[in-house]
Amino acid sequence: MLSRPKTSASPSTPVESSVEHAKSLQKRHVFCSRSSSACVEGPRKRCYARHFPGTRHTRGRVAHSTEQTAESLWSAISGRLREVLSETSYDTWLAHAEPRSLADRGLIVAVPNEFTRDWIESHFRGFVSAAAREASGRDRVSVSFVVGDRALPAPTEPPPRSSGEGRPRESELESPDSPELGLNEKYTFDTFIIGSSNRFAHAAALAVAEAPAQAYNPLFIYGSTGLGKTHLLQAIGHYVRQHSRRLTRRYVTSETFMNDFIDSLRDKRIEGFKRRYRNYDVLLIDDIQFFEGKERIQEEFFHTFNSLYEGGAQIIISSDRPPREIATLEERLRSRFEWGLLTDIQPPDLETRIAILRKKVNTERIAVTDPEILTFIAGRVASNIRELEGALTRVVAFSSLTDRVMTVELAEHVLKDVFPQGDAAPEVTIPRIQELISERFGVTLEELVSPRRSQSVAYPRQVAMYLSRELTDSSLPKIGREFGGRDHTTVMHANSKITRLIREDRSVYNLVQELTARIKQAR
Repeated sequence: MLSRPKTSASPSTPVESSVEHAKSLQKRHVFCSRSSSACVEGPRKRCYARHFPGTRHTRGRVAHSTEQTAESLWSAISGRLREVLSETSYDTWLAHAEPRSLADRGLIVAVPNEFTRDWIESHFRGFVSAAAREASGRDRVSVSFVVGDRALPAPTEPPPRSSGEGRPRESELESPDSPELGLNEKYTFDTFIIGSSNRFAHAAALAVAEAPAQAYNPLFIYGSTGLGKTHLLQAIGHYVRQHSRRLTRRYVTSETFMNDFIDSLRDKRIEGFKRRYRNYDVLLIDDIQFFEGKERIQEEFFHTFNSLYEGGAQIIISSDRPPREIATLEERLRSRFEWGLLTDIQPPDLETRIAILRKKVNTERIAVTDPEILTFIAGRVASNIRELEGALTRVVAFSSLTDRVMTVELAEHVLKDVFPQGDAAPEVTIPRIQELISERFGVTLEELVSPRRSQSVAYPRQVAMYLSRELTDSSLPKIGREFGGRDHTTVMHANSKITRLIREDRSVYNLVQELTARIKQAR
């Protein structure tokens, strides 16, 4: 720690001394850079704000204050958070936070709802604590997030992130630009089109990329082929590569992992295989469903997973289905996959499909004079992004090779045999939702629409009403009529209740995600 500078006259108290010194610094136009450790004074040698109890940091200069207010402290903390978090993360989760009070127990900050509070505590606690230490100049300062004006106990400090001690140098594994990383330069967060079908998966992937092993670990992303799982995994790899270069990372497919393992057994290099895969800071493994039925591979990956997890490494996995639906997957692996966050990607809606095609047109500089062409293609291909982009490529190629102007009629002619009109996704119906809920919960269709109010019937009915509201265009009165002639206020109550449970109970969230996926896949 820097020693206190000598002064020609010693004030009567330490506080007066610090305040007077702060005033002298202000007169000399001393400015503070982004953090106290980088702050400079005069000839760019040191910052005094953290060493004098009567001074504090602001975003531009060292200031003096004998009493820090909740507003000024939170302003300094939030300013630092803006610098270390992405703009999207800050605006989504912290922009609406408001300071409430500052006392011996620490700073109390109000957020709009419980979901926001829990997200901040789970994902940004380490960042908030570090920013609070810098803003206050104290080694420990408590920041508690509450909903509205309610006070909650101060949260405990999370364990510190692994420093990576004991891990090999990056050069011992792969250089940052090594082709062995297997990353496609096109698969980044910037090129990922966000829609209602993938918004949560994108947010989870970005959170993991920004704070490996601090947000969700493991992160398990599942969904049908061609919906963007590989894109998100590789986007994480690119982000870590650019923003956390000290971390070693590897993206592999399950096939590559299996082939490496088999080769190591054949060549008697199993120890080298273990050293290689168990010493990354971030491991991304794609299409893990192909481990299904391969006991020896599952055994090795189980130990690899444990070694990485216990060593503080981040693990990201993708699959075409959730862990519980992967037949012959060992229970011990299944349980580990479910330790962190499971999130799915659904087929994109029409608006997202159009946005994907526009992105491709702009990126590849394709001349499309009539925007209705993109709308037509997006309406014809509904379930797979690869097929969607392939359809556009087919139309563009046909137009170029035959020297014909690209029109909706031309697109219809080119795609009629490949993507018949009948392939467009049919509308989700309330009877289909009721049928699936009946099957999932073991209740009859008659019970769902009956007056019965027992929990075993009321809860499935409320879930069915919620899904009907979310997945169909039906009005509240129409939904009520489909469920035994109930009033629209009953549907509103069911929708509010399930929405609240989704925010508060992870099992309900997973249930609704599973049912939504099954409904859309069965269309």
